[in-house]
Amino acid sequence: MTAARDSARRRRAAATAGAFALALSTLVWTPQAAADPDADLAGLSETQLSAPEQPGTGIPGVDEIRNSRNVKHIANLPKPAPFTESSTWTDLAFQDGYAFDGNYDGFVIYDVRNPRKPKIVSTVLCPGSQNDVSVRGDLLFLSTDSSRSDNSCASTPLPATNKEAWEGIKVFDISDKRNPRYVAAVETKCGSHTHTLVPDKKGKDVYLYVSSYSPNATFPDCQPPHDLISVVKVPLKNPAAAHVLSERVLFPDGGNPGRSGTVPSGYVTPTSGCHDITVYPAKDLAAGACMGDGVLWDISDREKPREISRVQDDVNFAFWHSATFNNDGTKVVFTDELGGGGAATCNPTIGAERGADGIYDITGRGDHRKLEFRSYYKISRTQADTENCVAHNGSLIPVPGRDIMVQAWYQGGISVWDFTDSRRPREIGWFERGPLPDGKGGGAWSAYYYNGYIYSSDMAKGLDVLDIRDPRTAVAKSVRVGELNVQTQGHYRDLFPR
Repeated sequence: MTAARDSARRRRAAATAGAFALALSTLVWTPQAAADPDADLAGLSETQLSAPEQPGTGIPGVDEIRNSRNVKHIANLPKPAPFTESSTWTDLAFQDGYAFDGNYDGFVIYDVRNPRKPKIVSTVLCPGSQNDVSVRGDLLFLSTDSSRSDNSCASTPLPATNKEAWEGIKVFDISDKRNPRYVAAVETKCGSHTHTLVPDKKGKDVYLYVSSYSPNATFPDCQPPHDLISVVKVPLKNPAAAHVLSERVLFPDGGNPGRSGTVPSGYVTPTSGCHDITVYPAKDLAAGACMGDGVLWDISDREKPREISRVQDDVNFAFWHSATFNNDGTKVVFTDELGGGGAATCNPTIGAERGADGIYDITGRGDHRKLEFRSYYKISRTQADTENCVAHNGSLIPVPGRDIMVQAWYQGGISVWDFTDSRRPREIGWFERGPLPDGKGGGAWSAYYYNGYIYSSDMAKGLDVLDIRDPRTAVAKSVRVGELNVQTQGHYRDLFPR
């Protein structure tokens, strides 16, 4: 490569990194040896990986670990005190070699700079499900979606019918990761089941798109119709001034009316809000998984999301749960949380097209863009009838020219799969444990790729770290991310050398 071409490449990389920083993630190119100096990054060849593999027969034994030959389980940290066995581990965020893991009773900060030996830095007891997390600079945001006596971390649960109950967003200062400090709270209508961090275009403030919905009419502030999101504005230099900017009605027509039924017979959840929203700030796009609807929005005006396209699948989708763009922003993977995450749906009774991912291409331009269905993807490994299993949270693996993601499937484990061909997705790696004792529920809630490794928040087992060694994903080991909030996607392609 000539000096001029190298200089041009570096300028392109720097410009892209700056744009991505605004989208909450900073990526830099590092030599492959720096990613993992002690082993071959690619592992087995594609020829070796395409040869028939001899899997274990039948359902794995209780807590037995099985995996494809290109995936290795390298670390686990069980749930620490003061959290109890019943504390459910939930979502993950990352920043500068630290992982932030929410759970129904608070959150944990891990040091993962050595992925093979993760360490607990601090624990924060602050009950209030789900406690999904995101981070930006010195701030951490926590979602509370249960009726609490007040907004403190010493709050107690209240009946859902109590009009004085508090739910919403909590804000912590994490500049000292050993001693996070609670600095603000914002009450939001119907609470905060999840939230999505959206940077403003000047880098001064962030918005939180707060997703909440009404599964029933018992919550006083969730009375239907509740077809809205709360937009919370947070001044980064004065987080105590965080406030609800607006309540945006996203479904003025009421959304999907739904269809009654059961997990075996099939049902469609009526739309009364959104479960999860993923934004792609560099492309001014958002994808909403909203119970009975999948939606594509224009977010060029961060304060006023505007619908471009909406789809429904009343045959196979029961509950639109989450969304992931591909890197080009030309596809969206939506997940269907059939059975609410508590049912055994990875078996022949349910089949391959329910409780699955739906892959949609984005066609057209501007306001004429459409979400067009291409195919379903679901893990093929049959799970026991005691194992809760369904499509859940995942992230892209940064591989130029290919669309590959890692995804959690509760007790179905973790799947790495390629959807470059939207009509023919295929699995290329996996990891799972056998059923939990006594038919207990659990499994991987989130599985995300961060700085060369897969991190999973397991509801029962705590934090898992996996290493994938595969020539199809090896280049991803050379990508370094500063902050990673998976529901706030950034662009990585221009950072690879040419």
